[in-house]
Amino acid sequence: MGAGTVEPMIVRVGQGFDIHRFEETPTPGRVLVLGGQRFPDERTLVGHSDADVIAHAVIDALLGAAGLGDIGQHFPDTDPKWKDAGSIEILRLVAKMLVDGGWNVGNVDCSVVCERPQLAPARDAMQANLSGAAGAPVTVKGRRAEGLGAIGRSEGIACFASAVVTRG
Repeated sequence: MGAGTVEPMIVRVGQGFDIHRFEETPTPGRVLVLGGQRFPDERTLVGHSDADVIAHAVIDALLGAAGLGDIGQHFPDTDPKWKDAGSIEILRLVAKMLVDGGWNVGNVDCSVVCERPQLAPARDAMQANLSGAAGAPVTVKGRRAEGLGAIGRSEGIACFASAVVTRG
């Protein structure tokens, strides 16, 4: 572009999805983590890291919006470095990757599908944890599967996330 012209703003949208099944046998010392919030009285999820399905969906939505691949490319479950890693810290790293690449995170919206735990009592804390790590507003909505399918049978938890990023 020539002198005196303004580059247009680029707006991109990304979608993220994650799903984890509940552990059949509790792992000593492991706690259910959703949106960076601990739920010590609930069954835990199977995963290489802390299995935070909300943070993982947010991460994938942000990476996708910026054209940077997915969580498995950057933080593979085959790498011992990420064993039991805190997903909020991984989200912080991803947000920094985006900023370093010239992107601004606009917002992320999440829909969490589960029968348990009840999310409403922890929603504000989860949103604060996720927003702080992402550097932008992250909203969390809880949805039930109404008894349908594996999620409805309380076999796991799923999360869908949509992110907006901008540049320019």
